[in-house]
Amino acid sequence: MNYKFTNTTRHFAKNGTSIARFGARTLAFTGVMLAGITPSFALELHSSDFAPNGTLAQQQVFNGFGCTGENISPALEWSDVPDGTQSFALMVHDPAAPTGSGWWHWVVIDIPASMRSLPQNAGAVTSTATMANDSKKTIGNMGIMRQLKTDFGQPGYGGPCPPLGDAPHPYNFTLFALDVPKIDVDDTASAALVGYMVHGHTIASTTLTGLYGRKAQ
Repeated sequence: MNYKFTNTTRHFAKNGTSIARFGARTLAFTGVMLAGITPSFALELHSSDFAPNGTLAQQQVFNGFGCTGENISPALEWSDVPDGTQSFALMVHDPAAPTGSGWWHWVVIDIPASMRSLPQNAGAVTSTATMANDSKKTIGNMGIMRQLKTDFGQPGYGGPCPPLGDAPHPYNFTLFALDVPKIDVDDTASAALVGYMVHGHTIASTTLTGLYGRKAQ
């Protein structure tokens, strides 16, 4: 058998005659099936609020530390979930924060496996008075997720607020597909401990990065 490839389409041919046209993913699927291997497609994460490596809007920026944003978490959607996924976790990190270890902006675990999106402002918490109970948040009728403490010292989403004059910081929204329905940590767990537990149960992960910087005054 001979294979012909072009930059935009791929053809499967026998004796020089094209008999089928496949997209890149279909060809990959065909190849692994011929080899007797089950295909695994890449987990993908998208947002209607910012493009990959695009600038985060003022709506997503933190309100405090000299920043005056609305602190609203962006809408997120994901697809191509691998088989065996029993829950998801979402962790948002700024590796450029001047702390020596970056800054955790959002830590979410126990997102039900049936979910394929988080609406805008899913990371809201109501008040410090109810913070202990607000680490569990119902999203519509799709189930309960747990929001744990970030480096702001409280659960829920905390938006970007980099130092004045820094080059735009990368805010990495990483979604993990996990092989367990729940992560066994309590509500006081640090982001580092959560990350350790999450990585130990990860089937697949994907990262969507947004950028934000503040000009020196």
